[in-house]
Amino acid sequence: MYKWTKILFTGVVVAATLVPAVQVMATEAKPSVIRLASPYVGSGNRPVGYGSYYATTQTLGLIEKEFQKDGIKVQWNNFKGAGPAINESYANGLVDITWLGDLPTLIGKASRLDTKLIAVGGSHDNTYLAVAPDSQAKTWADLKGKRIGFFRGTSIHLGLYQIIKKYGLTEKDFRFVNVDGPVGYAALASGDVDAIFTNQSIFPVVDRGIAKIIYSSKKEPSQLQSSGYILVSSKFEQKYPETVQRVVNVLVKQAAWESQASNREALFKLWSKSGLSYNTFVRANSGVDLKAHSAPILDAYNVSLIKQKLKAGQDLKLIRGTIDVDSWIEPKYVNNALKSQNLQNFWTPLNASGK
Repeated sequence: MYKWTKILFTGVVVAATLVPAVQVMATEAKPSVIRLASPYVGSGNRPVGYGSYYATTQTLGLIEKEFQKDGIKVQWNNFKGAGPAINESYANGLVDITWLGDLPTLIGKASRLDTKLIAVGGSHDNTYLAVAPDSQAKTWADLKGKRIGFFRGTSIHLGLYQIIKKYGLTEKDFRFVNVDGPVGYAALASGDVDAIFTNQSIFPVVDRGIAKIIYSSKKEPSQLQSSGYILVSSKFEQKYPETVQRVVNVLVKQAAWESQASNREALFKLWSKSGLSYNTFVRANSGVDLKAHSAPILDAYNVSLIKQKLKAGQDLKLIRGTIDVDSWIEPKYVNNALKSQNLQNFWTPLNASGK
């Protein structure tokens, strides 16, 4: 009897010691590389973004520093093809974590791309309508029947269609031309288009006397402004949740830094590494609350905004299919980062109506 008891006891001890060992091995599993992507490309195709804490994190190499001690390679891709190109990369399993504008984010998920939305990557981004300096146009209505260039499939696309709808117009009232920023600005200069609808990259073009701005979305409600989101491949997130958490920790820390008014000047200098001037960001962000802009939290307001943009895209026939937004979003990574960095009260959560 004694021998059997001893054997049984020994077996229990061995099992008890083996289980934690197996768990440790599971938690220590790490990827060999983290593949990140951004739709922003600086002047001369330099791989430097701007306008969000995600872009600044790339510029400063903060994620590389986080994983250097682990021997994990961090690989960045800046896609000139913007959101549509990133969605294609998700479909082919070529990216793990990305920043993506609102429309391509929603199109991708509605098309059954297997992603999780883990943070807000910037909101209240403004868009601008610019015409040639000698143009007599002063309003959207003045451009009826004219050629307007913009980059299809990006967050600019959704904003454009919502804005013209607000002013009683539709896409049939204009002759839209699909162009990216540099091509569009050249087309405006040559007279191949009558106007350009774009982001803050228009300011250097204005400074060169090629364009003048006749409309800005700064006074529009948030739904008509652009937003960006941090996405992760579901397969990557399920396999490497600790790695995802560490990436989000870095991003949230940078978001908090960018939210502080005392860092505004330093931030714009970092963004100017993209090739856009420091003064571009000063003007583009005049009157913009960078703390609200940089808030990564998935509060009731931001979740409501995602749902509003989804419905708007569906109504405008830009998004086909639907999304269960509540099951798609995963706020635990941001919430864990806030707690570990004692930032629980740094950004004030808003209700669905934004109060």
